[in-house]
Amino acid sequence: MQIIKEVCVDSLFDAQEAEKNGANRIELCSRLDLDGLTPSKSLIQNVLSKIQIPVRIMIRPHPNGFIYNKKDINEMYEGIKFCKSLKVDGIVTGCLDKNNELNIDQISDLAVLAKPLKFIVHKAIDHSNSVIKSFEKIILNPNINGVLSSGGKQFALDGSEYLKKMLDLAPVNFEVISAGGITHENFEIIHSKLNGKFYHGKKIIKF
Repeated sequence: MQIIKEVCVDSLFDAQEAEKNGANRIELCSRLDLDGLTPSKSLIQNVLSKIQIPVRIMIRPHPNGFIYNKKDINEMYEGIKFCKSLKVDGIVTGCLDKNNELNIDQISDLAVLAKPLKFIVHKAIDHSNSVIKSFEKIILNPNINGVLSSGGKQFALDGSEYLKKMLDLAPVNFEVISAGGITHENFEIIHSKLNGKFYHGKKIIKF
């Protein structure tokens, strides 16, 4: 089984360095200091023109949680349409409602719009009331291709029990991308607990 190491970056330089040092895939954002926002159109274009490995784009219009109004959703729609025009590998996003449950209606609409791109629900799921119940809802939607999660905790190591449950529940070809404090230094420890295929982090590759 090939292990996929996805590196989240917010600059062209870091994207190129990640590729050079063995990353299998990039998640491109802006403002990683704010846990990642939608990158600019020019950054998306530059990265796509300069690297060969697959690139997924974070769609997150503001840093104030994961509850989105109509204006936010329209902005997310436009971002996804732009990404579709460039044929990126996928979209990474997620929405909550005021009760801290996944906003399945918003997520479903975004997933339909994103096709044929891959659609990944990001760590918004970790802020929901029950990461497992939320996961069980997500896997029922054929337009959702994966989830990026730390198992409801800040760090994957602490959420490993829930990540393992998600890996066991996941349909064939559904990506459970383990994330949260995974580095090239602790990767083997985490992988030995999870035995997953997909891992994500800023420092998951040494460069």
